Amino acid sequence: MTPPESPAAVAPPTEEERLRQHYDIEKDLAARLIGASSEERRELYSSLYDELYRRVPWHPQLTRKVAPGERARMVDHQLDVARPWIRTGATYLELGPGDCAFAFLAARTVGSTGRAIGVDVSAEVTRRDDQPENFELVLSDGSSVPVPEGSVDVAYSNQLMEHLHPEDAERQLQAVFRALAPGGAYLCTTPNRMSGPHDVSRSFSDTAEGLHLREYTTGELAAVFRAVGFTRLQCRVGLKGRYATVGTWLPRTVEAVLGLLPGGMRRSLARSRLVEGIINVRLIGHKP
Repeated sequence: MTPPESPAAVAPPTEEERLRQHYDIEKDLAARLIGASSEERRELYSSLYDELYRRVPWHPQLTRKVAPGERARMVDHQLDVARPWIRTGATYLELGPGDCAFAFLAARTVGSTGRAIGVDVSAEVTRRDDQPENFELVLSDGSSVPVPEGSVDVAYSNQLMEHLHPEDAERQLQAVFRALAPGGAYLCTTPNRMSGPHDVSRSFSDTAEGLHLREYTTGELAAVFRAVGFTRLQCRVGLKGRYATVGTWLPRTVEAVLGLLPGGMRRSLARSRLVEGIINVRLIGHKP
């Protein structure tokens, strides 16, 4: 009697195949978010990001091994950008803190007399064992900022705004504005559309098609900030730990010049280190 044949071994997916799967999954999730109503999105942000991490278990946020030295350099870089506004005794709020590495540094920077709050739609990638005593994580529906009105001195987000539905981005800005105390500031950093796309679709498309639902220029984001009541707007420009706070005129002028160029030339120039140091969106809005 002939024994049954063993099933053929299935080769694991290649890196290219995994990237394509990741892209297809993000396109599917993005389409569901874009097509959902405002009420539906309140539930979807949390569930879809949890679904993303389940369906893409090799997602960099879950699998990337960051050496302590590299992690320290990354958070130090963020502190270089945000340093003027994170002071001892301040109440600091971070939207979308991810692994909370920078939020924890901010908590230590504001000290025992200050407070740090992280606001996220998912707890999947924020679970840490080294949480400072003055840090609290609260969950949001994707646009709400569930803290008392006027209770925050400085708000910060890094690589978050591009993940929000444009309607929810404005709602979240309104919520941040309400959360800030008079004279408070919101520092929002997000990749510039001119050098994009910056999500997984970068390898497949000239425009963001994944969970970067909208990428902005400084000029575009500044218009949204003004619409919700922020008055004085500034930008942080620079590279390698050397940053200056300037008016929005500088990155907006460079964006205007880039906008005159053909797509390929525009992206190539926008991705150069010098230009990127100017146009990377690091917008600060001040509440009157």
